[in-house]
Amino acid sequence: MLQSGDTAPPFSLPDADMEVFDLASLQGKHHVVLYFYPRDRTPSCTLQAADFSDHEDDFARHGCIVVGVSPDDCLTHADFRDEEGLSIRLLSDADKEVCRLYGVWQQKEVDGIKKTGVRRSTFIIDKRGVIRHALYDVAPRGHAAAVFELVKKLEADNAE
Repeated sequence: MLQSGDTAPPFSLPDADMEVFDLASLQGKHHVVLYFYPRDRTPSCTLQAADFSDHEDDFARHGCIVVGVSPDDCLTHADFRDEEGLSIRLLSDADKEVCRLYGVWQQKEVDGIKKTGVRRSTFIIDKRGVIRHALYDVAPRGHAAAVFELVKKLEADNAE
């Protein structure tokens, strides 16, 4: 599992508009909140995406971009974004390569049944490409606000 202080693994993935998002291209320019979620249109995933979208301008004022990653394809992301009025970029990791790279594609047990899926996780990556916070098994409700507080602190620490 990735931890605070690790270098964020670089990757490129398509978003809902099939435009490529390249993490390395943001180095030196922006902090990144990279969150992984299981699936579009589930109640928890919708809540989390809407919450981040509602506060996207707040993150931007602190030099931070928010992106969500799930195994859903680009078209599913586009429909989800449009139906829910989301503004953050949703990246498609259909091959689950980035989920594996970040250690969030894991076996879990739900109601006594073992299955493999995305472990809901968030990584706060600074402008140098270093993971400052690795948050696993996050609860969607209130998560965006908690992450925003960490980003504000990160920006304040960088100003010193």
